[in-house]
Amino acid sequence: MKKIAVYNGTFDPVTNGHLDIIERAAKIFDVLYVTIAIHPTKVGLFSIEKRKELLKEATAHLDNVIVDSTDELSMDYVKKVNGKVLIRGLRSTTDFDYELQYAQSNQYLNDTIETMYLMTKPSHSFISSSVVKEMASYHKELTGLVPPCVEEALKEKYTK
Repeated sequence: MKKIAVYNGTFDPVTNGHLDIIERAAKIFDVLYVTIAIHPTKVGLFSIEKRKELLKEATAHLDNVIVDSTDELSMDYVKKVNGKVLIRGLRSTTDFDYELQYAQSNQYLNDTIETMYLMTKPSHSFISSSVVKEMASYHKELTGLVPPCVEEALKEKYTK
């Protein structure tokens, strides 16, 4: 039986911190769904389709990664794809407080699916999509913070 996991997030845009978690989780599981969570009330910088395109390009070197999107609850999506694990990334203790509540809520919804946390590398601990977007809006250097395809997409977005 294949070990299937899901790593979800808004990925607006995907960062090298996300990519670090994706690459490490892809080594642990046979199949890793990297899934864009669609929130009807949130408007992203990039469309869902553009985020999927960027994720596919950034993860093209990983044969066992499937890029998808969903407007379902995480636990419902994990169950739908026959997954057993929801992957989450932690950057700092600040993330832990939020993630603890998130994991407990998910356990309430479906206690057959486990949540696995991977700590990001220290060199990525300050990277967030919000920080990257702000830096890009001021035309600052993004090398090392995001995959090259995302850097190009951000430059294009902020030069219009």
